[in-house]
Amino acid sequence: MRIPAGRWDWLSSPWWRGAAAVALGALPALAFPAPSLWWFAYVALVPWMLLIRSAPTGRRAALDGWLGATGFMIAVHHWLMPSLHVFIVVLAALLALLWLPWGWLVRWMLGGTPSVLRVTAALAVVPSGWLMAELVRSWQGLGGPWGLLGSSQWEVTPALRLASVGGVWLVSLLVVAVNTCVVVLVAVRRARRPVVAALVACAVAVGAVWAWAPRPEPSGRVRVAVVQPGVVSGPERRFDLSEALTRDLAGQDLDLVVWGESSVGADLTERPDLAARLAALSRLVDAEVLVNVDARRPDRPGIFKSSVLVGPEGVTGRRYDKMRLVPFGEYVPARSVLGWATAVGKAAGEDRRRGTSPVVMTLSGGGVTGGLRVGPLVCFESAFPDMSRELTRRDAQVLVTQSATSTFQESWAPEQHASLAALRAAENGRPVVHATLTGVSAVFGPGGERVGSPLGTDESTAAVYDIPLAEGTTAYVRAGDWAVHGALIVLVLLCVAQGVRAVRRPAAPAPPGPPARTARESAARPGR
Repeated sequence: MRIPAGRWDWLSSPWWRGAAAVALGALPALAFPAPSLWWFAYVALVPWMLLIRSAPTGRRAALDGWLGATGFMIAVHHWLMPSLHVFIVVLAALLALLWLPWGWLVRWMLGGTPSVLRVTAALAVVPSGWLMAELVRSWQGLGGPWGLLGSSQWEVTPALRLASVGGVWLVSLLVVAVNTCVVVLVAVRRARRPVVAALVACAVAVGAVWAWAPRPEPSGRVRVAVVQPGVVSGPERRFDLSEALTRDLAGQDLDLVVWGESSVGADLTERPDLAARLAALSRLVDAEVLVNVDARRPDRPGIFKSSVLVGPEGVTGRRYDKMRLVPFGEYVPARSVLGWATAVGKAAGEDRRRGTSPVVMTLSGGGVTGGLRVGPLVCFESAFPDMSRELTRRDAQVLVTQSATSTFQESWAPEQHASLAALRAAENGRPVVHATLTGVSAVFGPGGERVGSPLGTDESTAAVYDIPLAEGTTAYVRAGDWAVHGALIVLVLLCVAQGVRAVRRPAAPAPPGPPARTARESAARPGR
């Protein structure tokens, strides 16, 4: 049934159209935790893309892409509002500029009545354009890869298997490709046959990955305890409560105890009393304790966030200093220009200092886990696929994320953050322990499957997890970000094809000039 055109007249207003773009662009946020409507991700872009497709000009389509991406950035990062206030809108609008080309590309490939050939090409081009925006936006200086569309599929087993082959990037490509297919099915009837074929091909490809992609082989188990003290004011009280919870773990045959981010508020070389208490805990529970120190260091200037392993005799092995800091939360980019952000929100008053290299720590315990290799990450470093992949390439057997989201307890942030651990586990074929101060703490096995029960934001407790280990590597660990490279090749080929087409296109004939006059005619009386 055809909808009367008059019902869509309001879209001719640039203000109403802009408001619609912002609202429709925000819809994909519902696919992420806490709503976790994972299935919605496969159609969430459709209304926004249909709006872009109807744009009267390419410039308007690009504007619709920017406005929609602004809505998406605000929605998926809404929990930052208490910290950044109105500045979150500014940041969202700046990041959304990356979607200007994507909006133009959607209209160019799918607008009007595109040919079957153009629609077929769009099934590869439109997802590739989206992935380029996600890739650039994932640079740490621009906020990092929080809210990648593929990460909405963290609890879907076939998608996790796909991540083991091409990372979260391959999952994003699949999600956008399905959305593009649905747009064509709705709006371009003449091209439905190749779209149905593309959907079948996607299903076959996912099935093939499920059946034949290499799986890490089981290689034993390890018992890890997560200590989550809950919301506690002050580093001393937090330490005391974490210590008490750890004491309750005595006699449970543990291999490692993990505390959350900023669980220790003073450098252990400056506070030997704290180091001694941690060593006593290690002797009591017969396992090493991985803490996170948020403090100034005596040997280097500035404040560092560091993962430190403490054994029965005290600090053991190398410490890991956090390498990728949270923009505005832990440092202010271009502080001389953007320092005013500290006046309108809770931006960092002093920049934290960065570490220089990843570290794999080796446990010194005996038995099955003697020599177990642990790869620590701190807070939102778990959002970066390349960091956990590098730790796996350095032979880490267990990945550990130490985090704290106490500022955002009543938002979707704790659930979103915990869900990233499932993606990292599936990509690398390694279990991931996500330990937080205030929840949500969670553990995932080598395939991204949940291990045990998560610890919610209302819990102050310690929990023990019996975690399966795995050996071998996934295709993603071996091949890396090949899905990103493939998307880039698609866009390069598109540009080359358009360049060749422009060169081969014959020049337009010159417009005819005025008829020549004879010697006997005049302008007033032609022909005379």
